[in-house]
Amino acid sequence: MCGIAGFCNYRIDYTQHKGFWSDTLINMRKSIAHRGSDNVGEFLRKHIGLCHTRLSIRDLCLGGQPMVRNIGSAEYVIVYNGEIYNTDELMPELKKAGYSFETTTDTEVILYAYIHYGIDFVNKLNGIFAFAIWDSGLERLTLYRDRVGVKPLFYTIKDNTIVFGSEIKALFCFPRIKPEIDINSYREIFGLGPARTSGNGVFYGINEVKPGEYAVYSKKGLNTVRYRDLESQVHTDSYQQTVEKVSFLVQDAIRRQMVSDVPVCSFLSGG
Repeated sequence: MCGIAGFCNYRIDYTQHKGFWSDTLINMRKSIAHRGSDNVGEFLRKHIGLCHTRLSIRDLCLGGQPMVRNIGSAEYVIVYNGEIYNTDELMPELKKAGYSFETTTDTEVILYAYIHYGIDFVNKLNGIFAFAIWDSGLERLTLYRDRVGVKPLFYTIKDNTIVFGSEIKALFCFPRIKPEIDINSYREIFGLGPARTSGNGVFYGINEVKPGEYAVYSKKGLNTVRYRDLESQVHTDSYQQTVEKVSFLVQDAIRRQMVSDVPVCSFLSGG
């Protein structure tokens, strides 16, 4: 796994105190360094700061993040945690559309897919993920989370600043954001713990991008969009068709998840 974090405020110019805000990004990134320390990076512009700590799986040398691509006068940047299982299907489509790849990573596929298909491109992804994309042309930060919420992504908004991270501890590295609790925190801990309400970060003011949603932060504020819902449908397959379909889905899922540039292993849970 990897770790992502960052912040955005359209009323602040982070480049005016670059050293301070760069150190803030580094501290946020260090707080989640246990998620992967093969490679690290920060990105800081006028209204946006992003950081990443990487566990390398694909393209060990060229897959560093934050990953930046320029199209015309627009700058597109991604920090990403996860794995996209249909990368090898999406990449040829994007190459055919004229995009030139510098890596073999799913990170670059995600970024070009966003540029080519638009904000709802996430419906094309088969995988587990939490990622943030900064679109300088539209001055828009978008936070995405996978359909069932395998990968975590927390955020808070304070003083017109959105601060996000793979883990809550990264948010507490940002100035003036401190761990606080209220009555709802106690309800989460004592009423539901160790589970918790979807979208709730337990601490006061801490939220979570819900599974199957993306959150858009622009000059207009925050807007969340549900891109995928579970739907129940009538099962009409015969017993034999059901066996064949389930067998195919299981084998296909395993095959897709074995794509890696590092050794693959398996484990059995004792839980």
